[in-house]
Amino acid sequence: MTTIELKPGADLDGFRSAIRWLTTKDVSPAEVNWRVSALPDTVLKLNGADAPPVVLPAAVLQLSKIIVCHSDPERYALLHSLIWRIRHGERHLLEVASDPIVNRLSRMRKAVARDIHHMHAYLRFHRVRNEGSERFVAWFEPQHFILDEAVPFFVSRFPSFEWSILTPIGARHWNLHALTCGGPAQKPDLSAQDDFENAWIDYYRSTFNPARTNVKLMQAEMPKKYWANMPEAAAIPELVRGAADRVQSMLAASPSMSNTRIPDRAVKRSTNTTPASLEELNAIIKATEPFVAGGRTAVLGEGPMRPAIAFVGEQPGDQEDLQGRPFVGPAGQVFDRALAEAGIAREEAYVTNAVKHFKFTERGKRRIHQKPTMGEIKHYRWWLQEELSFVQPKLVVALGASAAFALAGRPVAITRERGPMTFSSWPGVVTIHPSFILRVEDSGAADQEFKRFVADLRVAAELSSPAPSA
Repeated sequence: MTTIELKPGADLDGFRSAIRWLTTKDVSPAEVNWRVSALPDTVLKLNGADAPPVVLPAAVLQLSKIIVCHSDPERYALLHSLIWRIRHGERHLLEVASDPIVNRLSRMRKAVARDIHHMHAYLRFHRVRNEGSERFVAWFEPQHFILDEAVPFFVSRFPSFEWSILTPIGARHWNLHALTCGGPAQKPDLSAQDDFENAWIDYYRSTFNPARTNVKLMQAEMPKKYWANMPEAAAIPELVRGAADRVQSMLAASPSMSNTRIPDRAVKRSTNTTPASLEELNAIIKATEPFVAGGRTAVLGEGPMRPAIAFVGEQPGDQEDLQGRPFVGPAGQVFDRALAEAGIAREEAYVTNAVKHFKFTERGKRRIHQKPTMGEIKHYRWWLQEELSFVQPKLVVALGASAAFALAGRPVAITRERGPMTFSSWPGVVTIHPSFILRVEDSGAADQEFKRFVADLRVAAELSSPAPSA
């Protein structure tokens, strides 16, 4: 029988060294007795360090890093059994969730992850002053040996002040430059409150949502054993008792929306006046925060005042956002070609979008278009209505469902309502967005859609033309 002694806690380096040594000697799990000692066998570790690396699937290496943090005294033996079986033919053992060892290790991994989450969520720093200096100290009682895995989170979160995290299994100290280790600690007296903790309690009160109060769920997600070290815990009973009354007060209050999300209120707040011209309106749009995710620069409409036709698209795309002009990307090229075939000069039309900012998500270096929601279109609708009231077109063409919704104030089914339509203040025409043609994969079908699009534009041109004199 081979006895291997590792350091207390999560001795990942010692375990790796031991596995290398055991693999070199081809020692089976049944022949190994794993122990934890304050004075591990350094000779064995040196022999293991000299042994060649053991090639294992990446998932096994990642699992081992977590399992050694568990407090189960059998953690090393279980990992050794797993590695032995994988190296002796069961290469995909980790995929067999019903295997007793795999199942047990999976539960251990979840327990460690949960303990790390609890430390991140429920550890609270207390300010300690001493002779003109201050340090923030926290006490936490982890169930597993998670300090090395959990504490780097606090370094990245609180790098600008000195702090210490004390636990029964060890301590970690941050001095603004480096993280140092300390031995097991006794629970300090951190009961005194100051303005720092009072501010935190006030913040917790302000974020407590009485409408979502569920005591059982709260205790399941935030076990009471952590409450003693959390300043805000003293306020929880009072907040729970008053939750029902606060909900009734919220229901009785009139609904409201943030002023920053309502364009006309944003205008009043930022200018103290109603814009008197398109230039003033555009200046306000440019200065207003986007109402959509990813939006950066407002792309304004362009074209003459009092045109025969105003074209309204959905939103700027990638190229429009970069160039600051509407319909200059791939869909814009289709649009220009259709205008030419319909006999409409683009420079004589007004072109704009219902949504003034490009909504997108980033995938690597690419910016992927995201369709605006109805709520987002509503937020921009005020801008569009004001814009068109200054431009005063004879007719408005809605390019796609989003533009039609913004103009009509209701959902519009393009397939059923395509063609002439009266909007609230203007006669109009509803048609597809030119980007739809780009998405048609069959070239023949795309040609047919393009011809239908041109036909719609010709209808718009006819409706916007002055009636012939008698």
